[in-house]
Amino acid sequence: MRYFVTAIGTDSGKTLASTILCEALQADYWKPVQAGLPRDTDVVSSLISNKTTVFHPEAYLLKTGASPHASAKIDQTTIDVEGIQIPNTDNTLIIEGAGGCLVPLNDEHFVIDLIPLFQAEVIVVSNQYLGSINHTLLTLEALKNRKIHVKGLIFNGESNEETERIILHHTSLKCLLRIKKEAVINTDVIQKYAALLNANWHG
Repeated sequence: MRYFVTAIGTDSGKTLASTILCEALQADYWKPVQAGLPRDTDVVSSLISNKTTVFHPEAYLLKTGASPHASAKIDQTTIDVEGIQIPNTDNTLIIEGAGGCLVPLNDEHFVIDLIPLFQAEVIVVSNQYLGSINHTLLTLEALKNRKIHVKGLIFNGESNEETERIILHHTSLKCLLRIKKEAVINTDVIQKYAALLNANWHG
């Protein structure tokens, strides 16, 4: 099974959510397009405790922290969406996107265009702030319009009960996990949330 982790924007918590998913499911990790350093792959690998997860190399490792299409231009390359090869693994694969669904990869393609190519279900990370309801519902509307199946939502950061309620009400999606604002992110914290995710995942 493949799960594509996207979010309602940049710095919403995709890498943290992906780490928890890898720990909970003992899944492999892959970031097809990395724009800027540090590599999210290195961040995830530093927080994983299980011995099963394999970290697959990026299809594109770009130097500049910017929109992938712009970062690729700086590196004098073009992201060939059709040419990206999925890692060969029999394990569950967590695929972390870059930014949100409509982040451009080149002049024709967006991050959302990768999902059908990878035949993945989507997990959407929503961090909460004034305007996040709109951004979350727009993201889910874009996925729905392309008939892309969404496994569920992960809420990240300071909790807002009414924000979560209205999003879940309008989408009928499952909340897979609520990640609180943590002072420190370490392996113990990841294991704690992995246990919560497992309980929700199979519940």
